[in-house]
Amino acid sequence: MNKISYVNACINAFIRSAVTVLKTMAFTEAKPGKPYNKTDHAGGGDVSGIIGMTGPSDGSMSISFTRECILNIVSSMFGEQMGEINEEVEDAVGEITNMICGDARRQLEEKGITIKGAIPTVITGPGHVVKHITNNPVIAIPFRTERGTFALEISLEL
Repeated sequence: MNKISYVNACINAFIRSAVTVLKTMAFTEAKPGKPYNKTDHAGGGDVSGIIGMTGPSDGSMSISFTRECILNIVSSMFGEQMGEINEEVEDAVGEITNMICGDARRQLEEKGITIKGAIPTVITGPGHVVKHITNNPVIAIPFRTERGTFALEISLEL
């Protein structure tokens, strides 16, 4: 598999996983937008989960939610209204990050690509920074839901 095919396989697996995890866990339809090359470290939301990965190439994945989006998603997951980003919401973001990464890794394993994931870290606060573990380009995919927006980012060493 050449580098472009490898990167495309990884990005598509993470997109499919984000859609599946949010639909299954939070009954939320997530619609991906057009991927783009991200050039800054802005989190792009109010809470982000980030997870490191090792395998044929090291890298990381992050997911950043706006306040409105994550409060609605977690409210749907828990069956109770969440009004603030608190420890429960942060834990849910970590679990969502872990589930998306795990499902994408499972899909890639079926294609013969073995990637291991670390324990996710959650960062909160308006204007927070997300730094990926590689200096390579970061591919960002914006998502829309009825409950707000979020962005998925992937950075892989090639």
